[in-house]
Amino acid sequence: MSPFLILLVGVLFIVAAIIWLKLHPFFALVLAAVLVGVLPSNAVEAAPGVSAWEQALRSFENSAAGLGLMAGKIGIVIALAAVIGQCLMESGAADRITQTLLNIFGEKRASWALLLSGYCLSIPVFFDTVFFLLVPLARAMFLRTGQNYMSYVMAICAGGVITHGIVPPTPGPLLMAETLEIDLGQAILGGFLIGLPVAIFGGLVLPKLFVSRGLDLPMRDTPGVPSAGDEEIATGKAEADGVSQGNAPGFFISILPVALPVLLITAHSVWKALGNESDVLALLGNKNLAMFIATGVAMWLLARSKGYTLKQLTGAIEPALREAGVIILITAAGGAFGGMLKATGIGDTISGMVTGYVDGGEATGGLGILLIFIAWGSAAVMKVAQGSGTVAVITAAGIMAGVLAGLDEAEVVLPYHKIYIFAAISFGAKVISWMNDSGYWVVCKMSGFTEKETLKTWTAQLAAMGIFGLIEVLVLIHLFPLK
Repeated sequence: MSPFLILLVGVLFIVAAIIWLKLHPFFALVLAAVLVGVLPSNAVEAAPGVSAWEQALRSFENSAAGLGLMAGKIGIVIALAAVIGQCLMESGAADRITQTLLNIFGEKRASWALLLSGYCLSIPVFFDTVFFLLVPLARAMFLRTGQNYMSYVMAICAGGVITHGIVPPTPGPLLMAETLEIDLGQAILGGFLIGLPVAIFGGLVLPKLFVSRGLDLPMRDTPGVPSAGDEEIATGKAEADGVSQGNAPGFFISILPVALPVLLITAHSVWKALGNESDVLALLGNKNLAMFIATGVAMWLLARSKGYTLKQLTGAIEPALREAGVIILITAAGGAFGGMLKATGIGDTISGMVTGYVDGGEATGGLGILLIFIAWGSAAVMKVAQGSGTVAVITAAGIMAGVLAGLDEAEVVLPYHKIYIFAAISFGAKVISWMNDSGYWVVCKMSGFTEKETLKTWTAQLAAMGIFGLIEVLVLIHLFPLK
């Protein structure tokens, strides 16, 4: 069977299982991996004397092995990131970061403060949680200024959704870096820098365009987001989640759990890229150790701010570990699915179709652009079809890993760094968020927008950001190929 047909069957199965059968993404991805392994492939031949059923069981075992391998690579980092996120929220550190940025930028540039708050906090904290934290501030700023509520909400969305999808250790980007075999430090630094222009475009430029076209939505009361006390929140007078202002951590120590692993991991990657070696940087830049150190700081912050004993602290972080367990299973299952796709030989098939774009072992600009479109388009199709950005990047990364492996076997050299494939997948997974995406409903219900208004703002915003990101990547591969 053609690898393209196997890919189509696998993708359709995932979409049908999640949307129509209402299966959990973990089961949908595992079953899709098994299905892809069972289907007869031109690249996989059954051993002599092995029945179809036995071959199917071996395929299942291979997929399970791939699941375990991926969980081993990313599981600790995802769990620690979840703990860091919860500690930042409950200790008042996340609130301190936001309040400090609001004080620095002031009311006139509150959108900048909200965008940067979302951009920083969504590195270790999931987008939904960041939006819950920041939307009361958008409401508070509207009460103080009487304008720009929609712009404030869009700034939060743009900042949060970008780093959530392009900067590890968030699960999707973390899995992409592992699948595409990109150094984690390069993925963090590259994702942070490449994503920033897109966030600024989506959070600061687009709202002005929307307002100029007559779209300026009012603030309404919403369940769970009371208006009372919003002004106190905006001025930093309110206590955050039971943490008194006297016990709230300072800005530097608050942002340290976010910045520390980024600095340690990227410092080691940059030092190594310059052709140098350092045992100390290699140790501290190890992703697991760097995250452990940051987690220790975050847990100390929580214990200090609330006076927790070790037993109370352990109980406080259990919800984060439970949530992380689900995410680890989903991403690991996605790794198994990607591995099975790679085994079908789809990478060899695609690379064989583009031999006209190869000149003496060097991929031409035409092939480079084509691969960017394949990466972006495969993620976009999966996003529109089933809603989950994580599932979209998992599937697209699996496809592109197979393509890149095929090019490596053919000794074809990409004309740019793989970080651009990574970024293209991330931006493709922004198009389009609608009713089948949980993020759509979080923004809709928490902001007070109607379903139609959410389509006009959130959905249109993410679509424009996804296209803008694609254009940015196409420009960067010519200006800064980073080979």
